[in-house]
Amino acid sequence: MTFKPFDTFHIMKKTLKQRTGHIYLAALLLCLFGLQARSETILLKGATIHTITRGNLDQGDVLIRDGKIALVAESIDTVADRIVNLAGKHLYPGMVATTTTLGLLEINAVRATLDTDEVGQWTPEILSWRAVNPESELIPVARANGITHAQPIPLGGTVSGQSGVIQLSGWTVEDLMVKPTVGLHVWWPSMSLNDRPKELSNNPSNWKSPKDQAKQRKQRVREIAEFFESAKAYVSHREQNEEAHKIPNWASTTSWAKGKTPLFIHADEKRQIASAVQWADENDYKMVLVGGRDAWRLADMLSEHRIPVIYDKTFTLPSRGEDSYDAHYSAPSILAEAGVKVIFSEGISRFAASSIRNLPHSAAQAVAFGMRKEEALKGITLYPAQILGMGDRLGSIESGKEASLIALTGELLDIRSQVTEMWIQGERVSLESRHTRLYNKYRNRPKN
Repeated sequence: MTFKPFDTFHIMKKTLKQRTGHIYLAALLLCLFGLQARSETILLKGATIHTITRGNLDQGDVLIRDGKIALVAESIDTVADRIVNLAGKHLYPGMVATTTTLGLLEINAVRATLDTDEVGQWTPEILSWRAVNPESELIPVARANGITHAQPIPLGGTVSGQSGVIQLSGWTVEDLMVKPTVGLHVWWPSMSLNDRPKELSNNPSNWKSPKDQAKQRKQRVREIAEFFESAKAYVSHREQNEEAHKIPNWASTTSWAKGKTPLFIHADEKRQIASAVQWADENDYKMVLVGGRDAWRLADMLSEHRIPVIYDKTFTLPSRGEDSYDAHYSAPSILAEAGVKVIFSEGISRFAASSIRNLPHSAAQAVAFGMRKEEALKGITLYPAQILGMGDRLGSIESGKEASLIALTGELLDIRSQVTEMWIQGERVSLESRHTRLYNKYRNRPKN
């Protein structure tokens, strides 16, 4: 039998329709199965529940429905699609890692795996979550130690861009993204003073007198102030005249200008922190201090202005010769006693993306040097969720909150404890990582 071109076209069209129909049917089935999986009811039984906000239950149950915590009680007797026995385990909300380069940095020595910095001094339009690599080997490693959410941040320049919140489970960057904008990042100019004479300077050609250095610092602060005044003026003008020409660079500051997101100001030195706090107070800006090496020296000031501190210097060597060896170990305790919210972070140093898994150990070290355990736990769960505008969703085990939970063999701040189970939005997440794969590979190596 022979076919004319016209007949061949119709046969191909019919076949394509059939295949397309199968594709639509498959998509529909996937959606139905997805809805069924999301509506699954899970009952976690017999765990020691650390609610973070309402004390502990020595032996309690948690009911998860539609990806959220439906009920927390000493005993829940109900029909569930799946029952998980957690007898002898400790249940905590998943940890939230703030101000990290997780997902933006893989191998420091391989330039193609680095996507942390943007070109330019003023880039408020940058959204850091867009550059996250969902296939990063460091994400499962962080997840394996109990971190369910993270805040990857942009680096470089004075205003480096905006950070968002991602969950550490998903196929694509869109799957990971939870909240695209939580704050604008500002890197405050250094206030340190080089008082060495010119003849002893390492670079005499760039030497400046203390007076010139002071002028330079004031100029840099003035430039920051002018940038934010211009941003506010632009947003105000656009609200009054919607037909005005849109400038993406300025338009990206709208969320901050309307007070919906805070400024994450990065500063470490005492004078640097004081300058940033004064500027934010004078202009009525909502501020979060990031880094905070010398924050403990200004604890009362930070408490008075209700400025939370993302502290990433727990295991950093003391910066001054006169400082005690435990200056940075005890700093979180000093800040907390003054009434400052302390959030723990591993920072953005060279190996910070890979060491973010050590987040609970930083909190544990602070407890060993005087911080209350309850405050330290909040510093890696509830407080980070709150400063990221997600306190009603993450950070504690309460009815109505997202079921992003971790189960451990012991207490979270005990270095001997192992994470055995994790759920993100009620879905069980694998704890396999490159570390476990290599461990299993070499454990089973031939003995001969």
